Amino acid sequence: MKGARVTTETYRDAWGIPHLRAADARALARAQGRVTALDRAWQLEVERHRVQGTSAAFLGPSALSWDVLARRARLADTARRCFAALEERDPETADWVRAYAEGVEEGLAEGARRAPEFAAVGLAPGGWEPWHPLGVWLSTHILFAGFPAKLWREEAARLLGEDAVGLFAADGPGSSGSNGWLVSGERTVTGRPVIAGDPHRFIEDPGVYQQIRLACPEFDVVGLAVPGVPGIAHFGHAGPVAWAITNAMADYQDLYRERLRRTADGAVGALDPDGAWRPATRLVETVEVAGRAPVEVEVLETPRGPVVIGGPEATGDAEAGAEAGTPAADADRREGAATDGSGALDPRTAPAPMATALRYPPRVTADLGFSALLPLLRARSVADVDRALDLWAEPVNVVLAADAHGEVLHRVAGRVPRRAARNGTRLVPAWEPGYEWTGWHEMPRVTVPDGIAVMANQRGPATPFGVEFAPPHRAARIQALLEREDAWTAGDMAAIHTDTHLASAAPLIARLRALDGLSTPAAGLRESLLHWNRHMDADSTEAAAFAAVRGAVVRRLAAEPAFAALATPPAYPDVFLPWLALLPRTGFALEHLLDAEDLYGIDRTAIVRDALEEVAQDPPSGPWGDTHRLAAWRALDQAPGGAPALSGDHDCVLCTSAVPGLSDLSARGPAARYVWDLAHRDDSLWVVPFGSSGVPDSPHHHDQLPSWLGGDLVPVVTDWSRLRKESP
Repeated sequence: MKGARVTTETYRDAWGIPHLRAADARALARAQGRVTALDRAWQLEVERHRVQGTSAAFLGPSALSWDVLARRARLADTARRCFAALEERDPETADWVRAYAEGVEEGLAEGARRAPEFAAVGLAPGGWEPWHPLGVWLSTHILFAGFPAKLWREEAARLLGEDAVGLFAADGPGSSGSNGWLVSGERTVTGRPVIAGDPHRFIEDPGVYQQIRLACPEFDVVGLAVPGVPGIAHFGHAGPVAWAITNAMADYQDLYRERLRRTADGAVGALDPDGAWRPATRLVETVEVAGRAPVEVEVLETPRGPVVIGGPEATGDAEAGAEAGTPAADADRREGAATDGSGALDPRTAPAPMATALRYPPRVTADLGFSALLPLLRARSVADVDRALDLWAEPVNVVLAADAHGEVLHRVAGRVPRRAARNGTRLVPAWEPGYEWTGWHEMPRVTVPDGIAVMANQRGPATPFGVEFAPPHRAARIQALLEREDAWTAGDMAAIHTDTHLASAAPLIARLRALDGLSTPAAGLRESLLHWNRHMDADSTEAAAFAAVRGAVVRRLAAEPAFAALATPPAYPDVFLPWLALLPRTGFALEHLLDAEDLYGIDRTAIVRDALEEVAQDPPSGPWGDTHRLAAWRALDQAPGGAPALSGDHDCVLCTSAVPGLSDLSARGPAARYVWDLAHRDDSLWVVPFGSSGVPDSPHHHDQLPSWLGGDLVPVVTDWSRLRKESP
């Protein structure tokens, strides 16, 4: 309307980071959506299509497996349900989310004109609805708890015995983790707490986190937002209070083996624990694939949840020759296939994997925890953050918070179902009683002893809720570094972010030390490694040599006949195969495999000797950074420039994950770094791997990459007079 008061203002700092100011929270959400569309239109549209299971229509066959999972897991339908429930339960937050989607839609056309990817694939932007932000959140985190690891445990236990589950337990290929730490005022120069850390995710370009400031009369918060989602959920500094999270490594999603049967009219029934067959929801959807024929997908949902693996044909004809559900019918169904002892078909010998349903909390509760987002922005104290997190649902996180009064918080937040212990470790039979969800666990809070709290995906307050946790090395190293000083500043924290000590090298080094009868080159290499400082620095030739020996050990172990049955994974959908690959599993579990008292009779001394001799004959030609390079994910394979060299490794505080035995390239690492100073917010610091803009020709597309690579951080600027105001 002509003459109407402008209710929003956009400012930028020297790094192009948006600082938004609006008259109220709703106008601010709309402005956040709009600026995100201007800066990251391509990223937003890729995420929207991933939620809907429509990304293969322009990304091609490489996106097909994900799209099929999105359809079969009913991600879009779940997000719609959650938004509808939010409108009923919390209309203010629902309207706030709607405003964000309106802002995205308002800015998309202009944002798409700036992004060349749209023209490259012929994609027209637009179509954001209020439920889409919930869908982005859900699709981003549906694999966060690593439910496909249960498929691996099932295989390992069936083929090698129950002990194999523990031997191969590790922070595996598909999991996400983080570092986070808090020092109370008694250990800082200012007398006020400092929170710091770095979330570890697949490094994407544009990045998975968006630096942003959101200000209105109710609140003024800087933090790391998830593009496509309003507010600042994970890492925020509201002035008097700040918070941060790591993955709790909790298990809150279950896989159920299903007995399904198809009737003559095409309907599908599922056998329930009470012995009754009940109809499964059935839909048929078509996934368009660029450059290929469309793929028809049967979407099924039982009372447990959506079927994400297999279907009725995988369980045979349940009515052939006997009454369905009887022992005779079960025998006919198996047609000679082996079973795993729980009545489920053996997926390796069956014609197709047995139907498997996924049960996950938002599908059950229609709640993604979005009611926590506005209270987090409005928080003024640790107590406010604590109350807001009581509304948190997914993913399950460990949280650190502190305020300017010196109060601190260390707790778990999220929703974990109560159920049988086996649900948490393996696939369970849907037709047997005893595996139902019976309620929700209370989330624990713990103290902060000696003014230090560390969260690095290790066993801790979330231990009762998880199965596999990260090794303790990162947490122990951070704790040890923090204990060395009692006068920390915000600027000191970068040295912890970038620490490269690799404690997990110890078992292999110990086995190298015990070797005898080596050739002269191998003896020289061993001597070098025994005197190595165990830091995985990019310019270290010893680190490169260690990684080469480690990789050779991993490959030789994985090739042992004892593990041969695990070398070829079952015929599960491609999207689950990273969790089932033997070589990465061996690499990430190497400590356990080397330290075990017995390993199926494998001569580990001979393996280590042979690996050392192999590398001694053909050693790396340069330092660790020559092969340990960043391999960022891009929706389109249009990587600009070369891959930069990296320091760090999987178990370092500087967690730049290679896959030992497979590749030294790092696809996972710090998706951001942050330091929240509770004494002076302008002394806070942050950095992301690339930049604030997803537009390739923007000066802020990759301008933070040198700082991220060098372990530096850029300042958080909140003085409006030091910011550049953009035209409306």
